[in-house]
Amino acid sequence: MREDLYLKDFLDRDSLRQIQLVRLRETLERVYERVPFYRRSFAERGVSPADLTCLEDLAKFPFTLKTDLRDHYPFGLFAADMSEVVRIHASSGTTGRPTVVGYTQEDIRIWSEVMCRTFQCIGITPDDVVQNAYGYGLFTGGLGAHYGLERLGCTVIPMSGGNTEKQIMVMNDFGVTVICSTPSYFLFLAEKAEEMGCPISGTKLRKGVFGAEPWSEEMRQRIESMTGIDAYDIYGLSEVIGPGVSSDCEAKCGLHIFEDHFYPEIIDPGTGEVLPPGSEGELVFTMITKQALPLIRYRTRDISRLHYDKCACGRTIVRMDRVSHRSDDMLIVRGVNLFPSQIESLLLDIEGTSPHYLIVLSRTGAMDDLEVRVEVSPELFSDEIRGLERLRNTIGQRMKELYGLSAKVSLVEPGSIERSVGKAKRVLDLRK
Repeated sequence: MREDLYLKDFLDRDSLRQIQLVRLRETLERVYERVPFYRRSFAERGVSPADLTCLEDLAKFPFTLKTDLRDHYPFGLFAADMSEVVRIHASSGTTGRPTVVGYTQEDIRIWSEVMCRTFQCIGITPDDVVQNAYGYGLFTGGLGAHYGLERLGCTVIPMSGGNTEKQIMVMNDFGVTVICSTPSYFLFLAEKAEEMGCPISGTKLRKGVFGAEPWSEEMRQRIESMTGIDAYDIYGLSEVIGPGVSSDCEAKCGLHIFEDHFYPEIIDPGTGEVLPPGSEGELVFTMITKQALPLIRYRTRDISRLHYDKCACGRTIVRMDRVSHRSDDMLIVRGVNLFPSQIESLLLDIEGTSPHYLIVLSRTGAMDDLEVRVEVSPELFSDEIRGLERLRNTIGQRMKELYGLSAKVSLVEPGSIERSVGKAKRVLDLRK
């Protein structure tokens, strides 16, 4: 039976704020009782759960950073016993260690609910046949979408990523009406379908649900004009829950945040001050219903705006602008989070390389290309070709093993990478 979960998206603001306040109080008490890190950080800030009398009081409480997750790796911030945790997911972190997230059975239920509401926002129905090309595994995208689609009652094809020719065959033979993937992969898939003589415009595909990497309004227009489908943006973070934090609706005028589960703020990334509605700043989320990992005031580093006016679709839950950029140096390459510091650590661990390198990002068609240019030691550079080839292969193999990314590795002459006064320029992003 279809659940009308979307009705929660039309609550009046006063009722919604009351729900948020009750849930926020319960969450603050939960982490204070169960997570030593939060007891310490609250005490250092001079606050306790009793200090929250209204939603605005949340600004008194400390932020949680991604480094806090790293420092308490793997389960130190969990607010549930491991006997209650039924699922573990993980994403890459700044040191090569994954950021670990856990889910109780109730967390899984909530995740499938917000993903169901995501697909209802987009206008997907139980009559749709959905090809899920997000990756399955530790990455949250594949299973997050899968559970929400099944809860909605759709027919789900769990393709995962890659195997492009088979993706196209299945899309045609199975009568696929909706696809979930990264936008860059879908563009690649569409170009390949043209080459194979079976263009997307000739299939039953009507909608695409795209996330896991930043993409522009211009890319949306390109996808829609090239394939004839409607393209929708979704947003999520594994630390918050995975996909299902916010979603486009059919009006396509911002992404609705499911704020009965995720309380949003916009702050000045420099001062931490909470900014008024409509201001551009850094997104901060507090998870107000999660049990296993309810992070308080988690700084996403994503830059956006919040809009509280009623949407053209009739929904009353707040909308966020499409994320335009980040306040830190994290790169997203083919849907994978990557920090320059990760590449630096990898290179410095390999004999024969120097600390001078440049990450070059470009795009061939719809796909991201990653090149790592690294200076080698004078001795190795003047050595025989076989030594350089071994080094190149070693770096490429380590990149694939540690981060799941293929990269072109260019070994260059000592002194050939430009030096900077002050902060070194490590990234050249040509994708824009």
